[in-house]
Amino acid sequence: MIKIAIVDDHSIVGEGTKTILSKVPDFLTVYQGSSIDFCNKITEKQFDVYLIDLHMPDIDGLQLTKKILQHYPDAKVIILTAHDISSHFNQFIDSGVTGFISKESSSDDLITTIRCALKDQVIVPLELLTQLKRQTHIPNKEEQEIRLTEKEEKILLAVANGATNTTIAEELFTSQRSIERHLSKLFKKANVSSRSELITKAKELNIVPEFMG
Repeated sequence: MIKIAIVDDHSIVGEGTKTILSKVPDFLTVYQGSSIDFCNKITEKQFDVYLIDLHMPDIDGLQLTKKILQHYPDAKVIILTAHDISSHFNQFIDSGVTGFISKESSSDDLITTIRCALKDQVIVPLELLTQLKRQTHIPNKEEQEIRLTEKEEKILLAVANGATNTTIAEELFTSQRSIERHLSKLFKKANVSSRSELITKAKELNIVPEFMG
């Protein structure tokens, strides 16, 4: 059985979601209407999937996600939201969620999202997917392709998301000096002299989404 926890302060939505998922033979679903009550009992029972409402009083969905992942690093957390997903996309990624879905989605879409999360797969809305198109190289003045390393890509995306060198170093488990060296290389490859110029250049070349930064 796949154990699923739903946390949503709107009882009608929460109970309705539980009713939908309870009809799936291999789903075992529980519902909690208080994020703070659920947080206080996180260690009492582990679930395969956590469906968390984004906006809740006391502890919001992203805060609760981080607390869940502190105890269960491999937990599959899906954010439920009634708001535009693209405007919160960066926050979802930073918080470590496995997936996200609109509350207006169909029951079939919800079930599919859960099954995908269990496989470490994410369903991305088409309108958001088009914004995520990016390249993995920067053409220089001579139109030569200059490849970015995996770490340089991660650093570039973090910079575009407004992260400081200290934050990036912590996220990548490296030193601040190492981040500074990588940034210097990125500046040279992109032929720029500042973080803002680097972000602008990266957006122009579709290396990072337009909505970042």
